Amino acid sequence: MAIPTPHIEILNKEDLGETVLMPGDPLRAKVIANKYLTDVKQINSVRNMLGFTGYYKGKKVSVMGSGMGMPSIGIYSYELFAFYDVKRIIRIGSCGSYVKDAKIYDCILATDAYSESNFASIAYGYKDNALKASEELNNIIRKASKKLGYDLIEGRIHSSDVFYRHQGNIFDDVVNKYNCVAVEMESFALFANAKYLNKEAACLLTVSDSFVSSDVTTAEERQNSFNKMMEIALEAAIA
Repeated sequence: MAIPTPHIEILNKEDLGETVLMPGDPLRAKVIANKYLTDVKQINSVRNMLGFTGYYKGKKVSVMGSGMGMPSIGIYSYELFAFYDVKRIIRIGSCGSYVKDAKIYDCILATDAYSESNFASIAYGYKDNALKASEELNNIIRKASKKLGYDLIEGRIHSSDVFYRHQGNIFDDVVNKYNCVAVEMESFALFANAKYLNKEAACLLTVSDSFVSSDVTTAEERQNSFNKMMEIALEAAIA
């Protein structure tokens, strides 16, 4: 038995897979569960942060939303790791491309995450401004991608606390200085939690918009159409 946390209502740890896929959007979690999993059971509805457990190719997998930003994924990933014995979390999210080579619908595997955030410093005293993904889990994702015949772009991700930025120059301040290929808002906190709790975490992203072109996806496309990323993550989850 598990005691429900303030944000997750699961009563039995057995209702969770050892690997949890975490899209930011809880509706994307629902899409993944309905499209890819069998014998699906809804495991969370607190604050409408939907979570599901089912079976993919006969193996148990869970998928649950994380919400937007580091405070949100920081809460959900910590509770899953610390109180429900989840071993691995693969964030599956959207990102904005900083480079021409990363185009709409391309998949990016984060090697590490740079951030200006003080999340890791306040929570754990970590002073590094870049935290690494689990290399073991990244290797599993690489093998899953190769098995499916999907290409991956790899590189450092910028995890930002700010979506609407109105000062400085993002390319001078971040992209060129820290060699980031894309931006999102969660992976730095996820990697900090995994490091502190001795768990595994990875971040697999689909390019949804670009800072170097006018290409952009719709909200509906972000919810329903990031199939390559979903399939890679599912194959990695059962490896």
